[in-house]
Amino acid sequence: MFVPIIAVIIALVLDLVFGDPKNRYHPTVWIGRIIGKIIPYTRSQNPTNEKINGTLGIVFIVILISVLISLFSSSMNQIYNLDSNIYKTLLVITGVIATGILLKTTIAIKGMESHASAIMDSLSKNDLEGARVKLSMIVKRDTMNLDKQHVISATLESISENIVDGITGPLFYFSFFGLIGAFVYRTINTADSMVGYKTDIFRNVGWFAANCDKALNFLPSRLTSLVMILSCIILKKDWRHSIHIMKRDGPKTESPNAGYPMATLAGALGIKFEKIEHYVLGDGNSVITEMHFKSAISIMKLTSIMFTLCFTIPVIIILSSIGWWFNV
Repeated sequence: MFVPIIAVIIALVLDLVFGDPKNRYHPTVWIGRIIGKIIPYTRSQNPTNEKINGTLGIVFIVILISVLISLFSSSMNQIYNLDSNIYKTLLVITGVIATGILLKTTIAIKGMESHASAIMDSLSKNDLEGARVKLSMIVKRDTMNLDKQHVISATLESISENIVDGITGPLFYFSFFGLIGAFVYRTINTADSMVGYKTDIFRNVGWFAANCDKALNFLPSRLTSLVMILSCIILKKDWRHSIHIMKRDGPKTESPNAGYPMATLAGALGIKFEKIEHYVLGDGNSVITEMHFKSAISIMKLTSIMFTLCFTIPVIIILSSIGWWFNV
């Protein structure tokens, strides 16, 4: 019971303090490279064949990642079943730390804060062009013609989406399926971010990844929104308005999931998020400022902690009590 709980705590502390390792050492980057190598072979002149090939490609990658994580988990289980001695204690401690480090690579709290802060820093220096370029690294939309307010809006929207994609989503699936759950989620999420666009190039190849991502995020996005509201209560934000905007505007986005955390944040901060020609979330009229950005970061961090305390740890305890966690 205590091994996965300690691993979660280690993962959160490592991320909040140190952030992401250099790209070449990050498993998500490796996953992205594997996807990048395989996807070109899924292309076809036939749309149906592209969907089939894209599906098979993602399934292959998921199985590959699952096998690698299973080998690690199996070695950890063998350590935990050793006869009690000092060597077992040292190995168990090492295994828990290693599990925490691996889980940490599936979440990105400080990483998102760093990316968003870089955008805001460019804006503070009146470098709108630089802010647009930095924003383009974390959003799918065209950023080259966005004005300052739309750049800030997109940045805060990304923060709210990242709460699910980069924090609570992996923790949700770790709660039930351990490292395999967290890494399968991260693999699908990464694939969706790379090829899940509705463009002529990826419309068919990325069909499976995009729909898997929608299915996997259905529960985490809504549960996260509720935890965000709890965080808003603690931080003394407008949680009542947050609930209202979440209910009203959550379903407005093209994605069936992304709108919920975005609308929740917009309501809590009393601001309006707008993706031109796609959606408007919230009804605030105030200019989005640095203070709104800082509040969004505070909500993201507290939601990460509260989700762990209110969901992840209780689920692990419950499942451990019935023997589930000893089998994953």
